[in-house]
Parts: sequence; C-alpha cells; structure tokens
Amino acid sequence: MGAVKLVLHSSPRVDGVSVDPEPDWSFDALVSELNALEAKLASTSVTSSQFKKTMTTGKREVERGKPFVLRAQEFDLDDTESDDDGDNKALVPVKRFNCDELYLSDSDDSDVVSAFDVQPYLMDEGKEVESALFELAQEHQIRVNDEIRTKISALETALANESQNSTFALLRVEKYKESRQEQDKKLDTQYQRRIAEALDNHLTAVQRDRELRSQIEERKIRSDAAYEEAKRKVALQEEKQQQEKAKAEAEAKLRAEEAKRAALEAERKAAMDAKRRAAMEAEKRAAAEAERKAEKEAVEGGTTGTQQESAVHSTNDVSSLSKESGNLYRAAASAVNLESERLQKLKELCERNQVIKSSSNQDYARYESHISRLIRQIRGVIDNVRSKSNDLTKILRDPQCPQSISIEMFAKKFISYCANIGNAPFASGYVIVLVTSQVPPAMDVLLAELHKACLYTVPKHMVYKKSIFQSKESYFKTIGYREDGGKLESTQDYLNRLESYMKVYGALVQTEIQGVQNLHGLREGWAWLARFLNNLPANQYTAVSLNAFLQMAGFALHRRYKSQFVKLLNVVSQNFLVDLKARQIPELTRTLLEIETYIKDKKFLEEPEGRRLEANLLSSKSVNY
Repeated sequence: MGAVKLVLHSSPRVDGVSVDPEPDWSFDALVSELNALEAKLASTSVTSSQFKKTMTTGKREVERGKPFVLRAQEFDLDDTESDDDGDNKALVPVKRFNCDELYLSDSDDSDVVSAFDVQPYLMDEGKEVESALFELAQEHQIRVNDEIRTKISALETALANESQNSTFALLRVEKYKESRQEQDKKLDTQYQRRIAEALDNHLTAVQRDRELRSQIEERKIRSDAAYEEAKRKVALQEEKQQQEKAKAEAEAKLRAEEAKRAALEAERKAAMDAKRRAAMEAEKRAAAEAERKAEKEAVEGGTTGTQQESAVHSTNDVSSLSKESGNLYRAAASAVNLESERLQKLKELCERNQVIKSSSNQDYARYESHISRLIRQIRGVIDNVRSKSNDLTKILRDPQCPQSISIEMFAKKFISYCANIGNAPFASGYVIVLVTSQVPPAMDVLLAELHKACLYTVPKHMVYKKSIFQSKESYFKTIGYREDGGKLESTQDYLNRLESYMKVYGALVQTEIQGVQNLHGLREGWAWLARFLNNLPANQYTAVSLNAFLQMAGFALHRRYKSQFVKLLNVVSQNFLVDLKARQIPELTRTLLEIETYIKDKKFLEEPEGRRLEANLLSSKSVNY
C-alpha cells in the first residue's frame, strides 16, 4: 500500500517560502525549490530548537525545541531505517495505515483537526525539506511499483490472451486436419469404389466375350460334327447303293431271257408310244408358237416381255424364257411381273428423291449414318430387336427427313448389311417385319433392292448364251459378281454372299409376330419354293440358294403346310438332287450332302438355331417374340 501524507491546510512558511511543496509540482521543479531552500537556510543565522528523536530501550524521548511532524511510513517488520538527521539512530518500525476515509478541512472546528494543526515555530526547516524529499521519493517508488505491476498485469493478461488464442488456433488446426483426413478417407473410398466398378465392368465384358467365343466355337464344333456325320452317312449309303447295284446286275442277268421274250411286245408298245409322243410334240409346237406370238405382241405393245402363265403341277407357273434388257432369264412369269413392279417403284422413288435433293440444300447424311449404325447393331436379343426397330421407325417417320429418302436409305443399308455372313438373319427378319408393318411402302422397296443384289430371291436364273455374252466375265458381272480393282471376286465369295442374301430372305418369309402383319410372309415363301422347283435348273447357284432357304424357312413351312411341304421335298430329292449329281461339280459336295441330310433326317421338324430370340445376350434361354 502507498504511504499516507497528511497535508495541513495552514502551511507554515519559513523566510517567505512555504514549507510544504505544491502538490502539482514536477520532480525537477521540486528539486530546484529544495536547492533554493537549502541555500536560504545556510545563510540564515537563526538557530531554532529542534525536536530530536532518540531511541532508548523501549522508550522514545522527544527533545524540546523541535517541531512535531506526523508521518505515515511503510516498513517491513524485520527491517529498520536510519534517520537522515545525522544521529544514526534507528527509527521505531511502524505499521502501515490508511487515512483515505479521514476528512480534513479548514472549516472543520473539531478538536481532532485542531490537534493536528502545526504551528510554524514548531517545524524545523531542515527536517521539513528532508521529510518532503523522503515522502516524494516514497511516492515516486510507489508510483513506479504500481506502474510496473500494471504493466506486468497487462503483459500477463496479454500473454494469457495470446496463449488462449494459440490454443484456439491449435484446436482449429486439429479440427481442420481431422476434417481433411475424413474428406480424404471419403475420397479414397469413392476412388476405390470406382476402381472396383470399373474392374467389375471389365471382368463382365471379358466374361461376356469369352462366353460368346465359346458359343461360336461350340456352334462350329457342332457344325463340323454334323458335316462329318452327314459325310459318313453318305459314304454308307453309297456303299449300300453299290451293293444294291451289284445285286441288281446279278438279277439283270437272270432276267435277260425274260427281256428277250418281252422284246416283241416292247416293240409293239414302242410303236404305240411313238405315235403318242408325236401327237404330244405337235401340241407343244402349237403352244410354243402361240407363246411366241404373244411375246411378239407384248414387245410391240411396249410391255416388259413377260409370257402368259399356264398351269404346271400344283402351281400356275410355267417355265419360260423371257428377254429383259438383252439377257435371257429362266423364271416364272408371275415372279417376273412382281419383280418388275417392285423395280418400277424403286426407280420412281429414286427419281423423286433426286428431285427433292436437288431442290433442297438440306444434308441427309446424318440420317443415313444413323440408319447404318442401327442396322449394324442388330443382335438376336429381344430388347435389341425392339429398340432398333423403334429407332428405325422413328427415323422413317421423322418429318424433318422426307419419308421417300429415309425409305431408300433404309433399304440400301439393310441390303448392304445382309451381304455379311454374320448378319443375324432371324433378328434381321424380325426388324424388317416390325419396321415395314409401321411403314408398309418400305417392304416393296427393300425387296426390289434385294432382287437387284440377288436375282435368286425372285426366283430367277440367267442362262449363259455365247451369242449374248462376249465372255464368261461379262456373264458373271451380269448375275452379280463383284469387281475389285479390275478383278472379279472368286466363285466361292459370290456363293457366300448369295447364301447370306438367301438366309435373310428365308428368315423374312418365315417371321411371325403376334399382333404384327408380315407383308411378305409364308404364303410368299411357299410361292417362291414352287416357282423355284418348276423353273430353275439345278446348278451350283441354285443349290446354294435352295439349301439356305430351306435351312431358314423349312421349319415354318412344314408347320403351316405339313404334307404338302413334304411333297415338295420329295420333288427336290427325286428331281433336283438327281440333276445336281449328274453335273458332278466337286464344289457342290458339301451343299449336296447338307440338302440330302436335311431331307432324310427330317431336319425340318427341328426349329433352327436363332429362330427364337434370346432374352439377353448372356442368357441360354430363348423365347418367342
């Protein structure tokens, strides 16, 4: 606590100088005043009596003549200070006391205040200066201590605040670190999940690819096994035939005599048969003359040169030779008429599209590329067939693209796709039926493009005539051989493409979808088979066409026509295959075996592979559409 100073209101004065300093003086002013006071005291001759304080054992003696000064001073109980009066006597330790609540005033008339009034003659001038200096030093020390404590307290407070701020900052850093770690964990988890998903997709794709390859290998193995089995059966059959032939020769020798006895009777019958044949030849010549006249009249009238049909077997088609664009064809007249009508529609459509394109600056290439991409993506899966059919139908009905242009692009791109061996014929048939049921004009245009690419879909066969064709190469180009770099493709490549076209055509005619009309269905397939057998010769081109058609449509035709279809197969076995064997073409051995096996093993009772669409790509289950 600070020292207490009692200031007397009636300050004594010595030689005109106030004993007590002004309370508002600065330290320098006080020192200068004290120096002046000492100088005056030294020059004065007045010697006043002083009040001396002496320390005896337990007693304080006060000398007379010294003024009485009331002081309040702070000491430690264990310390003593020497008096500055030069007597080197120790002061009595006193306790600190506070007079803050003591009110002293000049106007107060109480005895207590009067008792503390000091008369000037009681105060010694030297001691008064010394006491003032001492009090000032004490006050200055107290003030300095207070300032030091205040500064220390402020520094401690600032240090505590800084420490608290540092603690809060460290907590925030820790929280931020934890949040970052948690975020990093989440990102790591997401990244690992993505990696796992990508790996799973990759493994799924690899598994799907392996399964597809295994399916292809299994199909190839089954095909090779079937071929070897058919070859073995044919070998056994040939051996059996040789044995039967040997037996027949032996029996023929035994019957030789009987033949001689029947010779006379045979000659008589032969004469009668000759007369009958002569009559039939006369009738045929008359019919041929009538047909030539009809052809001549048709040519003069600007017709396409088709001949009038007459009844042959169970159909109304006849074998005819019609002249079209300088080339000879063997085909039924009804088939030629249908082909002419479809080709005429295609021609008119193309001409109309040329006019539209020339009068419009719009580019339809993006529609063409979209149609081509959709067709190439066709697979034997139900969802795939539905989605591709819907997308193609939307394009054909798109008002921004004229329908005639979209139909032409659809037909051309589909026929181009059909030329590939792995064209999924049954799935293609489903897509064609679904699209043309919504856009009927597209069917005739597509069939016209198919007839242009493969004349055996009519069915029609071109007869090679040296008088018409300058060379074999010219004939091959006319029937559809492709030329690449000035060189014709091989016959095997042509036959492979021919087989692909016929498989798509066979798949088309047998396609049946509940609630959807097939504009070219089983009735047209039955007519095609009858016209084929009645008009086309047996050769390597017709053999491949017939085999591909039966493989695709035989099952459905038998299910519809039953015994009638079996009769047609008997015609194939007894006539077509016999003529084909007589030609002795080595390249047709495999095709010949396949047709014979199909008929003898009654493969038409078994549903062909791929006819039922799969529920999904990896499923082994097949369902009807």
